[in-house]
Amino acid sequence: MGNHQDAEDILQETFLIMIKKIGQFQGKSSFYTWLYRIAVNIGLRKLKSKPRKFDHISIDDPDFERVSAENAHDWPKFDYDIVNDRRFRQKLDHLIERLPEKYRTVFILRDLHELSTEDTSRILQITPSNAKIRLMRARNFLKEHLESMVKAEALS
Repeated sequence: MGNHQDAEDILQETFLIMIKKIGQFQGKSSFYTWLYRIAVNIGLRKLKSKPRKFDHISIDDPDFERVSAENAHDWPKFDYDIVNDRRFRQKLDHLIERLPEKYRTVFILRDLHELSTEDTSRILQITPSNAKIRLMRARNFLKEHLESMVKAEALS
């Protein structure tokens, strides 16, 4: 969510809704998935209420040719202790915040919370292939920006 207070608010609201709507849980998914979906919905609603800082890229018609034609670049050599640096972590957090929300959500669920593609797609109510595309786009965005940060650190 970008700040601790918003995350606490979402956690609290998630459990309040869970208590109110526990009778609506039908067991079609795991309880964990159902609860996670409530939290994601609340978080997305809160994010949508914030002013937009970026343009959204359509995922409805993905450009598979462009995506598959992109070459992976080798990471430049650098001191890996940089990632433990507080300033680097702040820059990384800022980059994650700059991700469009649909990519950020998938990135957080898959890479930070280490959920499976299937669980992520169920929580977000999208297809597994759509979850994979969104994750790839999020990773590419972060990779490009992190590469330039690392290069700048290496030069200084």
